[in-house]
Amino acid sequence: MRPWLRVLLLVLLALCGAGARAHEMSMAELEMRETAPGQFVWQWAAGERPAERYLKPVWPEGCHADANVLRCAEGGLKGVLSVDGVGQKFSAAIVKITWLDGQLRAYTLTGGQPTVHLYGTADDQRGMGEVASAYTVLGIRHILTGTDHMLFVIGLLFLVGFHKRLVVTITAFTVAHSLTLGSSALGWLTLRAAPVEASIALSIMLVAGEALRERETLARRLPALVAFVFGMVHGLGFAGALKAIGLPEQHFLWALLSFNVGVEIGQLLIVAAAWLVYRTLRQFPVMPQARLASLYAIGTLAAYWSTSRIFAILTS
Repeated sequence: MRPWLRVLLLVLLALCGAGARAHEMSMAELEMRETAPGQFVWQWAAGERPAERYLKPVWPEGCHADANVLRCAEGGLKGVLSVDGVGQKFSAAIVKITWLDGQLRAYTLTGGQPTVHLYGTADDQRGMGEVASAYTVLGIRHILTGTDHMLFVIGLLFLVGFHKRLVVTITAFTVAHSLTLGSSALGWLTLRAAPVEASIALSIMLVAGEALRERETLARRLPALVAFVFGMVHGLGFAGALKAIGLPEQHFLWALLSFNVGVEIGQLLIVAAAWLVYRTLRQFPVMPQARLASLYAIGTLAAYWSTSRIFAILTS
Protein backbone atom coordinates (compact mmCIF):
# COMPACT_ATOMS: atom_id res chain seq x y z
CA MET A 1 0.00 0.00 0.00
CA ARG A 2 1.28 3.44 -0.89
CA PRO A 3 2.42 5.64 2.02
CA TRP A 4 -0.21 8.33 1.40
CA LEU A 5 -2.89 5.66 1.30
CA ARG A 6 -1.74 4.32 4.67
CA VAL A 7 -1.97 7.83 6.12
CA LEU A 8 -5.48 8.28 4.71
CA LEU A 9 -6.56 4.97 6.16
CA LEU A 10 -5.19 5.86 9.60
CA VAL A 11 -6.90 9.26 9.53
CA LEU A 12 -10.21 7.68 8.59
CA LEU A 13 -9.89 5.14 11.38
CA ALA A 14 -9.05 7.86 13.89
CA LEU A 15 -12.06 9.92 12.83
CA CYS A 16 -14.36 6.93 12.99
CA GLY A 17 -12.89 5.76 16.26
CA ALA A 18 -13.97 8.99 17.89
CA GLY A 19 -17.51 7.69 17.67
CA ALA A 20 -16.80 4.28 19.11
CA ARG A 21 -19.89 4.50 21.28
CA ALA A 22 -21.80 4.61 18.02
CA HIS A 23 -25.54 5.01 18.12
CA GLU A 24 -25.85 6.05 21.75
CA MET A 25 -26.80 9.69 22.06
CA SER A 26 -25.20 11.69 24.87
CA MET A 27 -28.07 12.38 27.24
CA ALA A 28 -28.23 13.77 30.75
CA GLU A 29 -31.01 13.00 33.22
CA LEU A 30 -32.28 15.51 35.73
CA GLU A 31 -34.22 13.64 38.42
CA MET A 32 -36.74 15.52 40.56
CA ARG A 33 -39.05 14.21 43.29
CA GLU A 34 -41.76 16.26 44.98
CA THR A 35 -41.51 15.61 48.73
CA ALA A 36 -44.03 18.24 49.87
CA PRO A 37 -46.34 20.63 48.00
CA GLY A 38 -44.04 22.83 45.92
CA GLN A 39 -40.83 21.29 47.33
CA PHE A 40 -38.55 19.04 45.26
CA VAL A 41 -35.34 17.13 45.80
CA TRP A 42 -33.32 17.18 42.58
CA GLN A 43 -30.03 15.82 41.23
CA TRP A 44 -28.33 14.90 38.00
CA ALA A 45 -28.24 11.14 37.44
CA ALA A 46 -24.80 9.55 37.55
CA GLY A 47 -23.11 9.15 34.17
CA GLU A 48 -19.74 8.94 32.47
CA ARG A 49 -19.63 12.73 32.21
CA PRO A 50 -20.79 14.85 35.15
CA ALA A 51 -23.76 16.79 33.79
CA GLU A 52 -23.47 19.51 36.41
CA ARG A 53 -20.20 20.66 34.82
CA TYR A 54 -21.89 21.44 31.51
CA LEU A 55 -25.59 21.93 32.23
CA LYS A 56 -27.40 24.39 34.48
CA PRO A 57 -31.13 24.22 35.18
CA VAL A 58 -32.95 27.54 35.08
CA TRP A 59 -35.99 27.21 37.31
CA PRO A 60 -39.39 28.76 36.68
CA GLU A 61 -40.08 32.16 38.19
CA GLY A 62 -41.00 31.80 41.85
CA CYS A 63 -38.79 28.72 42.37
CA HIS A 64 -35.45 28.87 44.20
CA ALA A 65 -32.88 26.11 44.72
CA ASP A 66 -30.90 25.69 47.91
CA ALA A 67 -28.28 23.01 47.20
CA ASN A 68 -30.35 20.05 45.96
CA VAL A 69 -33.69 21.22 47.30
CA LEU A 70 -36.00 23.30 45.11
CA ARG A 71 -38.77 25.32 46.72
CA CYS A 72 -41.53 26.92 44.70
CA ALA A 73 -44.06 29.55 45.71
CA GLU A 74 -47.82 29.08 45.69
CA GLY A 75 -48.84 27.18 42.57
CA GLY A 76 -45.84 24.86 42.75
CA LEU A 77 -43.50 24.01 39.91
CA LYS A 78 -45.27 26.08 37.31
CA GLY A 79 -43.82 28.03 34.40
CA VAL A 80 -40.88 27.70 32.03
CA LEU A 81 -38.05 25.32 32.96
CA SER A 82 -34.90 25.46 30.83
CA VAL A 83 -31.45 23.92 30.84
CA ASP A 84 -28.50 26.07 29.79
CA GLY A 85 -25.85 24.21 27.77
CA VAL A 86 -28.04 21.46 26.34
CA GLY A 87 -27.17 20.60 22.74
CA GLN A 88 -23.44 21.14 23.30
CA LYS A 89 -21.76 18.44 25.39
CA PHE A 90 -25.09 16.61 25.69
CA SER A 91 -27.54 15.99 22.86
CA ALA A 92 -30.52 16.16 25.18
CA ALA A 93 -31.51 16.57 28.79
CA ILE A 94 -34.30 14.36 30.09
CA VAL A 95 -36.13 15.96 33.01
CA LYS A 96 -37.86 13.23 35.06
CA ILE A 97 -40.30 14.52 37.67
CA THR A 98 -42.00 12.30 40.22
CA TRP A 99 -44.93 14.34 41.47
CA LEU A 100 -46.41 14.19 44.95
CA ASP A 101 -49.18 11.83 43.82
CA GLY A 102 -46.57 9.33 42.59
CA GLN A 103 -46.97 10.00 38.89
CA LEU A 104 -43.75 10.14 36.86
CA ARG A 105 -43.43 12.41 33.86
CA ALA A 106 -40.43 12.86 31.55
CA TYR A 107 -39.73 15.94 29.46
CA THR A 108 -37.09 16.08 26.70
CA LEU A 109 -35.04 19.24 26.16
CA THR A 110 -32.69 19.70 23.20
CA GLY A 111 -30.49 22.41 21.76
CA GLY A 112 -33.29 23.38 19.39
CA GLN A 113 -35.86 23.35 22.18
CA PRO A 114 -34.12 23.93 25.53
CA THR A 115 -37.29 24.84 27.46
CA VAL A 116 -40.47 23.14 28.62
CA HIS A 117 -43.59 24.64 30.17
CA LEU A 118 -44.72 23.00 33.42
CA TYR A 119 -48.15 23.38 34.95
CA GLY A 120 -47.65 22.48 38.60
CA THR A 121 -49.05 18.95 38.25
CA ALA A 122 -48.38 15.73 36.36
CA ASP A 123 -50.70 16.89 33.57
CA ASP A 124 -48.66 17.22 30.37
CA GLN A 125 -50.24 20.06 28.43
CA ARG A 126 -47.59 20.40 25.75
CA GLY A 127 -49.00 20.93 22.27
CA MET A 128 -48.38 18.73 19.26
CA GLY A 129 -46.08 21.32 17.72
CA GLU A 130 -43.81 21.45 20.77
CA VAL A 131 -43.59 17.65 20.94
CA ALA A 132 -43.02 17.29 17.18
CA SER A 133 -40.23 19.87 17.16
CA ALA A 134 -38.36 18.25 20.07
CA TYR A 135 -38.53 14.70 18.73
CA THR A 136 -37.72 15.63 15.14
CA VAL A 137 -34.52 17.33 16.32
CA LEU A 138 -33.68 14.27 18.44
CA GLY A 139 -34.11 11.99 15.41
CA ILE A 140 -31.81 14.14 13.29
CA ARG A 141 -29.16 14.34 16.00
CA HIS A 142 -29.39 10.61 16.62
CA ILE A 143 -28.39 9.53 13.12
CA LEU A 144 -25.90 12.37 12.53
CA THR A 145 -24.07 11.64 15.79
CA GLY A 146 -24.57 7.87 15.62
CA THR A 147 -21.41 6.69 13.88
CA ASP A 148 -22.56 3.14 13.21
CA HIS A 149 -25.86 4.11 11.55
CA MET A 150 -24.07 6.75 9.50
CA LEU A 151 -21.37 4.32 8.36
CA PHE A 152 -24.01 1.80 7.30
CA VAL A 153 -25.67 4.40 5.06
CA ILE A 154 -22.27 5.35 3.61
CA GLY A 155 -21.52 1.66 3.04
CA LEU A 156 -24.75 1.35 1.07
CA LEU A 157 -23.69 4.33 -1.05
CA PHE A 158 -20.38 2.62 -1.84
CA LEU A 159 -22.22 -0.59 -2.67
CA VAL A 160 -24.88 0.92 -4.92
CA GLY A 161 -23.38 4.16 -6.17
CA PHE A 162 -25.33 7.25 -7.16
CA HIS A 163 -27.68 5.50 -9.57
CA LYS A 164 -31.45 5.03 -9.82
CA ARG A 165 -31.18 1.89 -7.67
CA LEU A 166 -30.05 4.07 -4.78
CA VAL A 167 -33.59 5.48 -4.39
CA VAL A 168 -35.06 1.98 -4.07
CA THR A 169 -32.28 0.88 -1.70
CA ILE A 170 -32.65 3.86 0.64
CA THR A 171 -36.45 3.47 0.55
CA ALA A 172 -36.12 -0.19 1.55
CA PHE A 173 -33.86 0.76 4.45
CA THR A 174 -36.35 3.45 5.53
CA VAL A 175 -39.38 1.14 5.40
CA ALA A 176 -37.57 -1.62 7.31
CA HIS A 177 -36.27 0.47 10.20
CA SER A 178 -39.59 2.31 10.44
CA LEU A 179 -41.38 -1.02 10.91
CA THR A 180 -39.14 -2.27 13.69
CA LEU A 181 -38.85 1.15 15.34
CA GLY A 182 -42.61 1.45 15.51
CA SER A 183 -43.14 -2.16 16.61
CA SER A 184 -40.59 -1.86 19.39
CA ALA A 185 -41.86 1.53 20.61
CA LEU A 186 -45.41 0.13 20.76
CA GLY A 187 -44.21 -2.89 22.74
CA TRP A 188 -44.92 -5.46 20.02
CA LEU A 189 -41.27 -6.42 19.57
CA THR A 190 -38.70 -6.58 22.35
CA LEU A 191 -35.07 -7.65 22.09
CA ARG A 192 -32.05 -7.16 24.32
CA ALA A 193 -29.89 -4.19 23.42
CA ALA A 194 -26.55 -6.06 23.34
CA PRO A 195 -27.38 -8.50 20.49
CA VAL A 196 -28.92 -5.64 18.51
CA GLU A 197 -25.74 -3.56 18.86
CA ALA A 198 -23.58 -6.51 17.79
CA SER A 199 -25.83 -7.18 14.78
CA ILE A 200 -25.63 -3.53 13.71
CA ALA A 201 -21.82 -3.70 13.76
CA LEU A 202 -21.89 -6.94 11.75
CA SER A 203 -24.20 -5.35 9.18
CA ILE A 204 -21.69 -2.54 8.57
CA MET A 205 -18.83 -5.01 8.20
CA LEU A 206 -20.77 -7.16 5.73
CA VAL A 207 -21.87 -4.21 3.58
CA ALA A 208 -18.29 -2.88 3.46
CA GLY A 209 -17.05 -6.34 2.49
CA GLU A 210 -19.63 -6.65 -0.28
CA ALA A 211 -18.75 -3.19 -1.60
CA LEU A 212 -15.08 -4.30 -1.86
CA ARG A 213 -15.94 -7.32 -4.00
CA GLU A 214 -15.57 -6.93 -7.76
CA ARG A 215 -17.70 -9.89 -8.81
CA GLU A 216 -21.49 -9.79 -8.98
CA THR A 217 -22.87 -10.98 -5.64
CA LEU A 218 -26.38 -11.19 -4.22
CA ALA A 219 -25.81 -7.91 -2.40
CA ARG A 220 -24.81 -6.20 -5.64
CA ARG A 221 -27.75 -7.68 -7.55
CA LEU A 222 -30.34 -6.99 -4.85
CA PRO A 223 -29.04 -4.16 -2.64
CA ALA A 224 -32.59 -3.21 -1.66
CA LEU A 225 -33.08 -6.65 -0.10
CA VAL A 226 -29.87 -6.27 1.91
CA ALA A 227 -30.90 -2.77 2.99
CA PHE A 228 -34.32 -4.03 4.09
CA VAL A 229 -32.99 -6.95 6.13
CA PHE A 230 -30.32 -4.91 7.89
CA GLY A 231 -32.65 -1.92 8.17
CA MET A 232 -34.88 -3.95 10.48
CA VAL A 233 -31.93 -4.43 12.82
CA HIS A 234 -31.03 -0.74 12.73
CA GLY A 235 -34.64 0.11 13.54
CA LEU A 236 -34.24 -1.77 16.81
CA GLY A 237 -31.18 0.36 17.52
CA PHE A 238 -33.23 3.52 16.92
CA ALA A 239 -35.90 2.11 19.24
CA GLY A 240 -33.31 1.58 21.98
CA ALA A 241 -32.34 5.25 21.84
CA LEU A 242 -35.98 6.31 21.81
CA LYS A 243 -36.70 4.12 24.82
CA ALA A 244 -33.91 5.86 26.74
CA ILE A 245 -35.40 9.25 25.84
CA GLY A 246 -38.98 8.26 26.61
CA LEU A 247 -42.20 9.15 24.82
CA PRO A 248 -44.90 11.44 26.23
CA GLU A 249 -48.14 9.71 27.14
CA GLN A 250 -50.05 12.42 25.36
CA HIS A 251 -49.10 12.66 21.68
CA PHE A 252 -47.30 9.29 21.93
CA LEU A 253 -47.78 8.40 18.26
CA TRP A 254 -47.04 11.97 17.18
CA ALA A 255 -43.71 11.90 19.03
CA LEU A 256 -42.87 8.48 17.54
CA LEU A 257 -43.64 9.70 14.01
CA SER A 258 -41.66 12.91 14.54
CA PHE A 259 -38.59 11.00 15.76
CA ASN A 260 -38.76 8.76 12.68
CA VAL A 261 -39.12 11.79 10.40
CA GLY A 262 -36.03 13.27 12.07
CA VAL A 263 -34.10 10.07 11.39
CA GLU A 264 -35.09 10.27 7.71
CA ILE A 265 -34.05 13.90 7.46
CA GLY A 266 -30.67 13.03 8.97
CA GLN A 267 -30.31 10.12 6.58
CA LEU A 268 -31.04 12.34 3.56
CA LEU A 269 -28.52 14.89 4.84
CA ILE A 270 -25.85 12.15 4.88
CA VAL A 271 -26.72 11.14 1.31
CA ALA A 272 -26.69 14.77 0.15
CA ALA A 273 -23.31 15.45 1.78
CA ALA A 274 -21.83 12.28 0.25
CA TRP A 275 -23.15 13.25 -3.18
CA LEU A 276 -21.54 16.70 -2.92
CA VAL A 277 -18.21 15.15 -1.95
CA TYR A 278 -18.49 12.69 -4.83
CA ARG A 279 -19.34 15.41 -7.37
CA THR A 280 -16.42 17.52 -6.15
CA LEU A 281 -13.74 14.80 -6.08
CA ARG A 282 -14.78 12.31 -8.76
CA GLN A 283 -12.49 13.87 -11.39
CA PHE A 284 -9.36 13.26 -9.31
CA PRO A 285 -7.37 10.14 -10.28
CA VAL A 286 -6.91 9.08 -6.63
CA MET A 287 -10.65 8.47 -6.15
CA PRO A 288 -10.44 4.67 -6.62
CA GLN A 289 -7.70 4.44 -3.97
CA ALA A 290 -9.61 6.75 -1.63
CA ARG A 291 -12.72 4.58 -2.04
CA LEU A 292 -10.67 1.49 -1.21
CA ALA A 293 -9.13 3.11 1.87
CA SER A 294 -12.54 4.33 3.09
CA LEU A 295 -14.10 0.88 2.79
CA TYR A 296 -11.19 -0.76 4.61
CA ALA A 297 -11.48 1.85 7.38
CA ILE A 298 -15.23 1.26 7.71
CA GLY A 299 -14.85 -2.51 7.63
CA THR A 300 -11.99 -2.52 10.15
CA LEU A 301 -13.87 -0.34 12.61
CA ALA A 302 -17.02 -2.45 12.21
CA ALA A 303 -15.00 -5.61 12.80
CA TYR A 304 -13.62 -4.10 16.01
CA TRP A 305 -17.13 -3.16 17.15
CA SER A 306 -18.44 -6.63 16.26
CA THR A 307 -15.69 -8.40 18.18
CA SER A 308 -15.95 -6.19 21.27
CA ARG A 309 -19.75 -6.33 21.40
CA ILE A 310 -19.93 -10.09 20.89
CA PHE A 311 -17.24 -10.56 23.57
CA ALA A 312 -19.28 -8.35 25.93
CA ILE A 313 -22.31 -10.60 25.37
CA LEU A 314 -20.34 -13.78 26.00
CA THR A 315 -18.75 -12.46 29.19
CA SER A 316 -21.85 -10.81 30.67
